[in-house]
Amino acid sequence: MAVERGGRGTLSEIYQSAKKLLLRTRDGLERLERLEYSSGIDSPDLSMSIRNDLSQIHSLCADMDRLWRSVAAKSQRDLWKRKVEQVAEEAESLKESLDKYSLRNQRKMNEARERAELLGRANGESSHVIRVFDEEAQAMQSARNSSRMLHEATSVGEAILSKYAGQREHIKRAQRKALDVLNTVGLSNSVLKLIERRHHGDQWIKYAGMILTVVVVFFFWRWTR
Repeated sequence: MAVERGGRGTLSEIYQSAKKLLLRTRDGLERLERLEYSSGIDSPDLSMSIRNDLSQIHSLCADMDRLWRSVAAKSQRDLWKRKVEQVAEEAESLKESLDKYSLRNQRKMNEARERAELLGRANGESSHVIRVFDEEAQAMQSARNSSRMLHEATSVGEAILSKYAGQREHIKRAQRKALDVLNTVGLSNSVLKLIERRHHGDQWIKYAGMILTVVVVFFFWRWTR
């Protein structure tokens, strides 16, 4: 029986304390992993508690490593050496499992943060796309309005030109009747030439009116653009 005593008790007492801490650490690590796989929830307090227990186990192993060397019997020294090494190896294995868990949890946190940043950028880009579509829709509506106004202006111009054409035919018929009457009563050639010049003047007035109408329609179309 080992009775070597350190600052924390005998070698056997320290070993029992280390085994209890190993059991508590293993149980805590299993709870962490169950939380991770069942709901993906992290428990920082439990992680910190496990890490503190591991640190305490390593400290106890350092005390036991010093004490087993003081055991007088070689067989007992070899036995305690194996026991201390087993505790240290198990503690190291649990530490590696905790480090892997922490690494997985950190990776999940980084991925969640990246997804949130991507979602934020995507929302911003969506807002920009929606704004662009709104502007395009407004531009298309404005173009449709301008096209409708141009069509109306063209219709008005066509109606005016049609009216002028009707008036032209009416004037021609009136002139022909007047010429027939004048020829009948035997008016002089000078009067006939005067009427002819008046006819040419009316034609110029007609063409000027048509050109003016086209110019007005063109400037109206340019203004609506």
